[in-house]
Amino acid sequence: MITNKAIQQKPAHKQVQWTQSWYEPALRSLEVFLEVRKANLRKINRDEKNAAITRNEFIEALVNEHRISVYQAAEIVASLRRANRILMHGSFIYEMPKGDAV
Repeated sequence: MITNKAIQQKPAHKQVQWTQSWYEPALRSLEVFLEVRKANLRKINRDEKNAAITRNEFIEALVNEHRISVYQAAEIVASLRRANRILMHGSFIYEMPKGDAV
């Protein structure tokens, strides 16, 4: 039987560093995903500012593209939101306006 003492956990700051190291790859993946959505909106003569993807689609894209677990992808998305790197309205993720990016 495995006890809690047998499971080695990383210090909290290491987990934060790991999550933050995924910001740029995750934002690049989001940018590619949103470009496809913007192109679709252009085809039907709609405003490109309305391009968005759902949180679940973004998590699925991170899992498939970067081969990380669903839990890790969800942690990255939550961390991006807390750091004001992405905008979320309900379950939709939007591109951060250029002037507002941190």
